[in-house]
Amino acid sequence: MVQEAGSGTGDRKLVRSFGVLQLTMISVGATLGTGIFVILGDSVPMAGPAIFISFLIAGVAALLSAISYAEMAGMVPVSGSSYSYTYATLGEGMAWICGWCLVLEYAVSVAAVAVGAGQYINESVAGLGWGLPDFISQPPGSGGAMNLPAMAIVLLSMVLLMRGARESAWVNTAIVLVKIVILLFFCAVAFTAFNAGNFEPLMPMGAAGVSAAASRVFFSYIGFDAASTAGEEARNPQRDLPRAIMLSMVIVTTVYVLVAVAAIGAREWTWFDGTEAALVQILLEVTNQPWIAVVFAVGAVLAITSVVLAVLYGQTRILVSMSRDGLVPKVFGRISAKRGTPVAGTLIVGVAVALTAGLVPLGALADATSIGTLFAFALVNIAVIYLRRNRPDLKRSYRVAFYPVTPILGALMCVYLMVNLGGLTWLVFVLWMMVGMAAYFAYGRRNSRVAALSQLDYETLSAAPVEPALPAREGR
Repeated sequence: MVQEAGSGTGDRKLVRSFGVLQLTMISVGATLGTGIFVILGDSVPMAGPAIFISFLIAGVAALLSAISYAEMAGMVPVSGSSYSYTYATLGEGMAWICGWCLVLEYAVSVAAVAVGAGQYINESVAGLGWGLPDFISQPPGSGGAMNLPAMAIVLLSMVLLMRGARESAWVNTAIVLVKIVILLFFCAVAFTAFNAGNFEPLMPMGAAGVSAAASRVFFSYIGFDAASTAGEEARNPQRDLPRAIMLSMVIVTTVYVLVAVAAIGAREWTWFDGTEAALVQILLEVTNQPWIAVVFAVGAVLAITSVVLAVLYGQTRILVSMSRDGLVPKVFGRISAKRGTPVAGTLIVGVAVALTAGLVPLGALADATSIGTLFAFALVNIAVIYLRRNRPDLKRSYRVAFYPVTPILGALMCVYLMVNLGGLTWLVFVLWMMVGMAAYFAYGRRNSRVAALSQLDYETLSAAPVEPALPAREGR
């Protein structure tokens, strides 16, 4: 896997252009904003004022998994994220299951976030005295026929990614900085209307409500692994990937908790029930200045667009790895000689995700994304334990602290949050996995590169020393 990452596919390889800043911004861009901008209004009624505790619980679960991701990213510096880590440790069958969950995580989360961005677009034009009719701004089942704003955001991100990864990364970095600024601006305004009484009672729905909300807002943390999908485009992946993953988690968790506390302090928890684009509404009511709400809504659209851009990027790179292994059609792994990106795969994924964003409501997408993500994260924690026991000789640029407690707790936290998701979400997950297994035996198993190897070739490759994907450089 590492050798292929260095040589590319068909003599074409991804361009190594990312440093730790770009990698961190990819991770922050894919993570920060999703829960706060999009699903805060749906989660507060579940947890009450203790919603910030739900963010902390989800953040701890994500951080434990992020630590395991950091160790694996330094050892397997290739595109593919947890799919590649599982492939390298637990084998092709489990890797397919993980990859199929990642399709659910990435593609569906992009659609869900785009739907939320569509809500903020409506708030933006409403503040200017205009309005988009529900027919073109809401999905079927929510009073409309198709969510065109959500589709437009996905398609614009798709076009940008097709132009080149380096250009996309710099655009993403600029947008992430804008996102952090507008969230801090919201906190500054919301704290002027802070009322400590809004936190009483702290847990009106009990601990069960806080746990259920934590399972839902875990959706807000799924993007941190997007940095690990850039393993083949990082200049020094063994050093920079672990740093980027850990730094992004600290930034995201801090901002989430701060914004949640500010929002609850400004408005009672019952106010959030049924409220769309809650942060814009709070700004409008506190300042009574429509132009401030419009500016924030525009900033929110840009911020959520960075999530769409970074997560869509991650999805295409995972499919590059799966294609290289023969588990999905080769078109997804075809690298453009001119752009150095998987142009055809990006086009296919972008159109499919745009249609999903235009036709499926947000709530169903968010919960389905969370369960697939949690399952994939649990596998990464297990992979760390497996490799520590079976390949202690491998060089590790980063080692999980307090092993084996940390990966065990990470896996258990993922299982705990999965259990707290609803029965309908589990049904969707089981059906998704059944479809995935059917696809694996119908296509993946028959076209697998590992299955085509002789036993001797397999043993020879497995015993080969692991060389870094990129030669060490002076001063790096």
